[in-house]
Amino acid sequence: MSIQLIDQKDLAGGDLEGYLFGSSVSVIFQRDTAPGFRVRLHRHPYDETFLVRSGRALFTVGDERIEAAGGQILVAPAHTPHQFEVIGPEPYEGVHIHAAPRFETEWLE
Repeated sequence: MSIQLIDQKDLAGGDLEGYLFGSSVSVIFQRDTAPGFRVRLHRHPYDETFLVRSGRALFTVGDERIEAAGGQILVAPAHTPHQFEVIGPEPYEGVHIHAAPRFETEWLE
């Protein structure tokens, strides 16, 4: 086994697609995202875990709506439609972990 140290600034688009580095997960780094930013309704064939580092966002997961703030973690189960909107007042920062080595997204809107 070899250990890889990856510098985020060297990642294409700033996100980590696991298969490129021998990892079974992929990661989106949502940085300094202004209030009003919205991700459209979509789903994945795997779980997505949202680690909210700072700010606040309103998530819709299936039929439920929940506000998450810095220090909280939210999981969208596989095949469940979800979306979020940054509700501020400060910018949102989060780490979104996709339980798959490649991003696979079905956009629903």
